[in-house]
Amino acid sequence: MSGHAHGRAERAGGTRPSPGAGSGPPAPGVGPGRPGGPGGPDRPGGPGGSGGPPEQVSRNVVVPMAALLLGLLLAALDQTIVATALPTIVSELGGLEHLSWVVTAYLLASTAVTPLWGKLGDQYGRKRLFQAAIVIFLVGSALCGAAQDMAQLIGFRALQGLGGGGLIVLSMAIVGDLVPPRERGRYQGMFGAVFGTTSVLGPLLGGLFTEHLSWRWVFYVNLPLGILALVVIATVLHIPRTSTRHVIDYLGTFLIASVATCLVLVASLGGTTWAWGSSRIIGLAVLGAVLAVAFVAVERRAVEPVLPLGLFRIRTFTLTAVISFIVGFAMFGTSVYLPTFLQVVQGTSPTMSGVHMLPMVAGTLLASTSSGQIVSRTGRWKVFPIAGTGLIAVGLLLLHQLDENSPTIVMSAFFFVFGLGIGLVIQVLVLIVQNAVSYRDLGVATSGATFFRSIGASFGVAVFGMIFTNGLDDKLTAAFRGAQLPPGVSADALESDPRGIGDLPAALRPEVVHAYASAITDVFLYAVPVVLAGFVLSWFLKEDRLRASVTAPDGTETLASNPVERSSYDEVCRALSLLGTREGRRDIYRKTTARAGYDLLPATSWLLLRIRRHGSVEPALLAERSPVPLGIVLEAARQAEVRHLARREGLGLVLTDEGFEAAEKLARAREESLAELLGDWWGPERPTDLVQLVHELSGELGGSRGERPHGDGDGGRPGGTRDGRPGTGTPVG
Repeated sequence: MSGHAHGRAERAGGTRPSPGAGSGPPAPGVGPGRPGGPGGPDRPGGPGGSGGPPEQVSRNVVVPMAALLLGLLLAALDQTIVATALPTIVSELGGLEHLSWVVTAYLLASTAVTPLWGKLGDQYGRKRLFQAAIVIFLVGSALCGAAQDMAQLIGFRALQGLGGGGLIVLSMAIVGDLVPPRERGRYQGMFGAVFGTTSVLGPLLGGLFTEHLSWRWVFYVNLPLGILALVVIATVLHIPRTSTRHVIDYLGTFLIASVATCLVLVASLGGTTWAWGSSRIIGLAVLGAVLAVAFVAVERRAVEPVLPLGLFRIRTFTLTAVISFIVGFAMFGTSVYLPTFLQVVQGTSPTMSGVHMLPMVAGTLLASTSSGQIVSRTGRWKVFPIAGTGLIAVGLLLLHQLDENSPTIVMSAFFFVFGLGIGLVIQVLVLIVQNAVSYRDLGVATSGATFFRSIGASFGVAVFGMIFTNGLDDKLTAAFRGAQLPPGVSADALESDPRGIGDLPAALRPEVVHAYASAITDVFLYAVPVVLAGFVLSWFLKEDRLRASVTAPDGTETLASNPVERSSYDEVCRALSLLGTREGRRDIYRKTTARAGYDLLPATSWLLLRIRRHGSVEPALLAERSPVPLGIVLEAARQAEVRHLARREGLGLVLTDEGFEAAEKLARAREESLAELLGDWWGPERPTDLVQLVHELSGELGGSRGERPHGDGDGGRPGGTRDGRPGTGTPVG
């Protein structure tokens, strides 16, 4: 077998292989290391079957894929599970003014190392790096669970984030090593579903562990799951060692992380720990400015910059980066402080605070999915960032109206509105960036947009924390003015441990609860002008026509809190595999047949391409193993024989010379249809790796068993039958 099996055609009975099939460099993940045994799927071990590609991903992939999903689950869950535990953590460890850093430390660390994990995995092998990421993450989790004060917890959360960033990046990269290009869209879609699932489960699990075990189990739960993933990866994951050399921009990565850290420190410590005019705050601000200038100088000379400055010459990218920052700012800042409002002000349990958060999550997922589908079908997108930022601002204003007496139904409605606004914009921003840049910059532009959202999240959590801490101090001082306090009760004590509210005299308790309520809801009001700036900027986005290849939204890029690092090749591979498969389940064979200039049933064209791939096809066995009904397969086989495009050899069909020529034309037509999805990326100067990708995907998709090349019966003719039932004449799938 040659270096890459898929796309190779072997024909039984001495017939010749198709020109160009199997030529060129193998795509990532293609090679002798691919799991799966020999033999064609239609007739294993039979004539012409020995060289055929595996029809589906081997079962050997299922277990390591499950381990990868488990590793991703750990990192994704850790971004949402902590929020509902934060009020309890603060009560036990103290340091309410540093609450935001429990979230920010993880976000900053995972964001900073994302590009490093990706490139180091390319260079030194992803399996070893993935194992290292799991170990770092587990060590950080164990230390977080054992933390004795807030400073320790913040430091250990940063360590945990270093590993968590690697889990997310490498788990998705390894998919390319395990499955052929045509399967990647489906499997990476499963990874996106993990983020959607954890956004629902995280707050609930965080509340359950905190209420019934301890907040420390929010971190300890990672240990058994992570060890299981580590063992499975070590024993069953076998992927080829990669050796892609990179000039890694270590200095640029360090500088951009340092700039972000300085900004977040100024936002979180200014006016609370240190006065705004103090030498330390001024020094941090000056240091951040100096490091930013140094970062620009370094990136101009970097061979592979972590953030190419040329992207900022594209107006759409610059606007989208700023809007992404604002969305991250509002989204994460709000999600961190709402559980505190629910538990301290409303008096809900940690578990029920997670339940109360579900309307916001539901709104986000519903709007994100719906907007992605509408954009995919219409190609129009500008209304969504405008409507989304506007709805976020409305949602924040509604949240500002909440107080200790707000009924559950009202809170749920307000949470849902805010979630809808977030969902309308986060998915579309990624598509806008991908559509605005050249193929060469596709990967880095996508990760750049999500990078700014992650930095905005870190900054938002810190700013919300600063506003909340300052506001709470002033409001508690006002509430206690002239009041007789029990021994040990003070504003400082209540800021460190909200549980002290229960020890207050009954006459003072409502005032303190109201102080907490207004301090938190004031945070949402201060965020409104920031979001309105994003609303204004959204009107300046230019609505260029979308390339078809960027209308396949990816949940990993929209729901993950830290950047997703994929190359331009990987981005296009994922999108084309998803879109190509989707088209193949509609009426692609009608279009392909017409483009090739033949008057054939769609199922006949599919059958010819299938014989071209596998050398020989046994119609009865094919119908048994594919979703195409037996009657349609037999009619396609009869037409192929009557037209002298195929002949019988035993029970199987092989191509005649005339059939081979027809199959070649159909293959070229299928390739042209796939290339059209790329829009202006498929120009005269298109890169060779893009050409090779389209060629390989076309070869893998054309004639594949997962496609349904028939309308309702009769090989695609209206009025036939589908599985023996009367049809309506519309395409299946």
